Amino acid sequence: MKYVLISVVLILALSSFLIINQRPIPITKNTSFGKGEQLDYRVSFGFFHVGKAITKIDQRIYTINSKPCYKIDAWGETSDWISWVTRVKDNWGAYLDTTSLNSQVAYRKIREGRYKKDEITNYNHADLKAEVKVLNHASGVYEKGESYNIPKNAKDLVSGFMLLRVIDFSKVKVGDTLNISSFYEDTAYNLGVMYKGKETVNVKVGKIPCYKLVPIMPDNKLFDGENSITVWISEDGNKIPVKIQAKMFIGHTGLELSEFRGLRNQIKIIP
Repeated sequence: MKYVLISVVLILALSSFLIINQRPIPITKNTSFGKGEQLDYRVSFGFFHVGKAITKIDQRIYTINSKPCYKIDAWGETSDWISWVTRVKDNWGAYLDTTSLNSQVAYRKIREGRYKKDEITNYNHADLKAEVKVLNHASGVYEKGESYNIPKNAKDLVSGFMLLRVIDFSKVKVGDTLNISSFYEDTAYNLGVMYKGKETVNVKVGKIPCYKLVPIMPDNKLFDGENSITVWISEDGNKIPVKIQAKMFIGHTGLELSEFRGLRNQIKIIP
């Protein structure tokens, strides 16, 4: 069950990396999100509710590397009833340049059973470098950082998640494959994501018209087939992730939007 829960993290990561591409993708000015937004998700495995996830944009604008930045956090944790199997309580965050939507600093605080990891990544987009530091929990001090080469405008999980929301889908054709390059933890990745058109999904908050995306998965030990993950993004001014579903070798898992507040635009819900 622990691997089921951790796989939800991978689903979020893979879906967020849609934006980092090797050819131009139509991007519009950010009118989709702003300060104070919060999205709540229900995490499931089969018919069981096994946890929750939350994304939140701080009310303040921070100055990092002389750039105004959003502070954005995402949390994921297991439900109390499943804590006897494993306890997961993770936090991913980033300070996102309000102009370029590039992360200046990204961080992870991972708590999965007895496993703990605290990590900070500082981005230097001018030099195409990222410095990754990991906390030594025994000393309480971050160890000397490792430097890595990164692609141009490289996105981490959080910045990819947000940049997903400023794509102009009207200029993407059904069947188009968007090429992906990204930096996560210590590695650059290349994937592809297919645009499958529009579809209405029914979640707790109602029926929402969405754009449908399918990441092309490489061979792995968690997900069953290259088309095993599907992501639905709301077809409105917010472009929020509404539902993510994955077919694994041991069953189906996913996330569904359960609550929202502070949206910049009116969400489109069908009566």
